Amino acid sequence: QVQLGESGGGSVQAGGSLRLSCAVSGSTASTDVIGWHRRAPGKQLEWVAQITSDGTTTYANSVKGRFTMSRDNAKNTLYLQMNSLKPEDTAIYYCRHYRYDIWGQGTQVLVSS
Repeated sequence: QVQLGESGGGSVQAGGSLRLSCAVSGSTASTDVIGWHRRAPGKQLEWVAQITSDGTTTYANSVKGRFTMSRDNAKNTLYLQMNSLKPEDTAIYYCRHYRYDIWGQGTQVLVSS
């Protein structure tokens, strides 16, 4: 059974950084497309970034140049490095395994001005 577990959220001031982790079990992360989504308070779910099996990453325009998604194949874990955080980045961040349409439980990010 495929499971995803996010961690690394927290509170940070604007301009700060956080690194989110998404641990994958039951599947080899390097063979699939896995992405990050977020839901801000009162807003719809938003796609943030994704990485393909060959390591190609794509980003939403709202985070491009500030966020970097990566993968550690040995740890079967995905990361989302978030720099230059803005209050509008405040949201619950979820990782998603596209093949099986499995979602993690989410991790809260709060950016204060």
